[in-house]
Amino acid sequence: MTHTPNVQTPFNRLLLTGAAGGLGKVLRESLKPYANVLRLSDIAPMAPAVDSREETIICDLADKQAVHQLVEGVDAILHFGGVSVERPFEEILGPNISGVFHIYEAARQHGVKRVIFASSNHVIGFYKQDQRIDTHSPRRPDSYYGLSKSYGEDMATFYFDRYGIETVSIRIGSSFPEPQNRRMMSTWLSFADLTHLLERSLYTPNVGHTVVYGASNNLNVWWDNRFAAHLGFEPKDTSEVFRDKVEAQPMPAANDPNRVYQGGAFVAAGPFGDK
Repeated sequence: MTHTPNVQTPFNRLLLTGAAGGLGKVLRESLKPYANVLRLSDIAPMAPAVDSREETIICDLADKQAVHQLVEGVDAILHFGGVSVERPFEEILGPNISGVFHIYEAARQHGVKRVIFASSNHVIGFYKQDQRIDTHSPRRPDSYYGLSKSYGEDMATFYFDRYGIETVSIRIGSSFPEPQNRRMMSTWLSFADLTHLLERSLYTPNVGHTVVYGASNNLNVWWDNRFAAHLGFEPKDTSEVFRDKVEAQPMPAANDPNRVYQGGAFVAAGPFGDK
């Protein structure tokens, strides 16, 4: 199902980091109604700009000066860049932890007042699947990746309290064309619902630092978005249309993390580098 984009005044220039990634490629197309110019960045190669409404810039988020130059002239930032899977801490540190600091510092120095931070369900991944939580529930990161996203949420809070930069942190569930397993029946976020949530996150006034769970209108949900109701996020898609296909897969063992924990397999990744 598609959302009809609200007729909003487009931003002059939006920055999308992580534009070469799986979601980045989708958002490169779906964000076009919201910007006169979409500036796209990644450390990985991207398809070249198709016209004057796109700018592509190769940028290492761990490079503070490069990020400073990247942010110049943009009106808002959609920060989807960084390592998106569990890795050793040293591989997370530069792109995700230094990187999110560099984004906020550049926003401060260039007067950018709105950031959309791609957080993750992995900041709460150690909750069990029979628990229902909201955005005030204590965070329980399930991985170095989850820790980096938890740190990014703290960075967002600090930069709002100290400098008035507003952020919507989206704890993305599982945003793929369709859910790939039983866990994703609860965490799935369609691309259309993600785009709708980004539109609400860009245009809703006075968000301060708002945290919102990014999931579609699925039948069995673990997350309560009551503290983000002011965003007006109303997902329309549901994982139910894929239930028969998903449930044709073998049932995981009773102690399989994908069946026990909200974060799934991330809770069992590592340790890395042990002899």
